[in-house]
Amino acid sequence: MEKRVFNFSAGPSMLPVEVLEQAQRELVCYPSSGMSVMEMSHRSKMFESILAKAKADLKELMHIPDNYKILFLQGGGSTQFAMVPLNLMNKNNKADYVITGQWAKKAAEEAKKYGKVNVVASSAETTFDRIPQLDSSKFDPDADYFYITLNNTVYGTRWTELPDTGNVTLVGDMSSSILSEEIDVTKFGLLYAGAQKNLGPAGVTVVIIREDLLGNAMDFTPTMLRYDIHAENDSLYNTPPTYGIYFMGLVFDWVKRQGGVAAIQKINEHKASLLYDFLDASSLFKGTVVPKDRSLMNAPFILPTDELNAKFIKEADALGFVNLKGHRTVGGMRASIYNAMPVEGVEKLVAFMKKFELENK
Repeated sequence: MEKRVFNFSAGPSMLPVEVLEQAQRELVCYPSSGMSVMEMSHRSKMFESILAKAKADLKELMHIPDNYKILFLQGGGSTQFAMVPLNLMNKNNKADYVITGQWAKKAAEEAKKYGKVNVVASSAETTFDRIPQLDSSKFDPDADYFYITLNNTVYGTRWTELPDTGNVTLVGDMSSSILSEEIDVTKFGLLYAGAQKNLGPAGVTVVIIREDLLGNAMDFTPTMLRYDIHAENDSLYNTPPTYGIYFMGLVFDWVKRQGGVAAIQKINEHKASLLYDFLDASSLFKGTVVPKDRSLMNAPFILPTDELNAKFIKEADALGFVNLKGHRTVGGMRASIYNAMPVEGVEKLVAFMKKFELENK
């Protein structure tokens, strides 16, 4: 087999090798089925058992209470930008949004098509290098929901303390942080995540929604964009992304074998500290995020010149540290160190950064 690289891509991103190998073994013939999961009817008992186990494992891993539904949908996180207001902005036709990056911004823009969006706070003025301070007097007590992006993939920030929204339903996009750290699901009415960062290949979107929020969609909401329809049909209203769900189930099994989310969180905190400790001590490299708001998953950093940035990315790529180029709005580099990135990958990256600094001072 060709040598695997350390893939620091923001998504689709690195997957656990043992999961890839299991999927490889089962690709042509899933045990006791005589066929690939790709070939199975989504109505078959075999696939229904795969679906049921994936839901049960996610419920266990995230401590999801019985009064929440788990949905496996399609359309990516971006479709949720419309589904959330279509299904929840239905009483007073208004919602609060905190803008912490381009995905929160796009979500707010989409929501404006269906009601009034109140931007409570934004960190755009500082290129989203922090989670903005919130003034609770700007919260609308009549908002149908309060929307946040828990981890900001592009800019490398995360919420370390959730806003107290009182009786207003909290909604969270956790596409780039799901299963990376413990979270209290009961603080939210709805959580969602695209699969392609911590859960599996692109194509599945996980939605976790409290049951009392179902059944209130706007009248003109397309059937496929109604949470209640998918909940009533156990995510089988139409043909779901069967192979993506199967693969996600393998990842859930893998997380359980690592000791669950709490154990994964400790590893992630260790990986992040290796990188951030180096950045803080370096006289050449510089992190771009206010320390208290640093993400565990996405770490942007820069060098003094564009020329050095380009040189670093080129040399890193040649050594097998790939997809380190930062987002165009930040520049420099970004290391995405999701659950599947081994500690060894971060250790070797930091060792290379130290060598690069010595050679380029």
